[in-house]
Amino acid sequence: MKDNRHHPLRDSHQDRETASHIPDTPQTRAPSYALAFADGDFMCREELRPVRLQLELLKPEMLMNEAEVDSTIVMFGGARIPEPAKKNTARTQTLADLSTFYEEARKFAQMMTERSLKSGGREDVIVTGGGPGVMEAGNRGAMDAGGRSIGLNIVLPHEQAPNPYVTPELCFNFHYFAIRKMHFLMRASAVCVFPGGFGTLDEMFEALTLIQTGRMAQVPFLLFGRAFWEKIINWDALSDAGTISADDLKLFRFVDTAEEAIAALNSWEGKGEKRGAIPGR
Repeated sequence: MKDNRHHPLRDSHQDRETASHIPDTPQTRAPSYALAFADGDFMCREELRPVRLQLELLKPEMLMNEAEVDSTIVMFGGARIPEPAKKNTARTQTLADLSTFYEEARKFAQMMTERSLKSGGREDVIVTGGGPGVMEAGNRGAMDAGGRSIGLNIVLPHEQAPNPYVTPELCFNFHYFAIRKMHFLMRASAVCVFPGGFGTLDEMFEALTLIQTGRMAQVPFLLFGRAFWEKIINWDALSDAGTISADDLKLFRFVDTAEEAIAALNSWEGKGEKRGAIPGR
């Protein structure tokens, strides 16, 4: 990370280094003596949660600004979807069948990254959750194109390390789901959702809610796999019941291939507009 200091005062790096070589005495060993910003136990105290939230928002924002990432293509999708070559190891036949979307995600990310590179590589940078499955496919496709991609990982009890295709200097780790989801959407020029589980559904519905309520500008919103999404969610029932409006079903489109997705992005109308708040919400 760049050091943007513009003052003559001694910096915190120097003091942290100096403090690590002080004499070992009862006083210097006391927790109270540790520099506050270098004291991990202090930073993890309950009262410091607002500070941790701010730091988790600020660090990725600063690094992505320094990396000149201006906009992103968000790719949500299941961690359990295998690449086609490994579909025989899938837990269910359905997961094995969904392996086709690993390849479509990889192809889509490659095509979008190739297009991004032609315009300087600052716009439409692929961003995923940085894990396996569809996320891996997205980062892998960007690497196939010779470009960079972002991975927004999160600490989970049984989670794996980031996939090896994420650009290392754009690989982030989060404690707070809420802050992670903010970073997914802050630069989003499009949202692409592939088949997945609870996490994917959570990300999809939060993004749709932000657009529906005018809290986020409209962006192309693509659901890969019409058969999957229409099987697990009765979209028309929501509209028929009046819990959403018929117009809300126009916030997204179904696609099945990378080529269909690119065509949908190119023809999307209303991008960047904000909807008014829904009465009664």
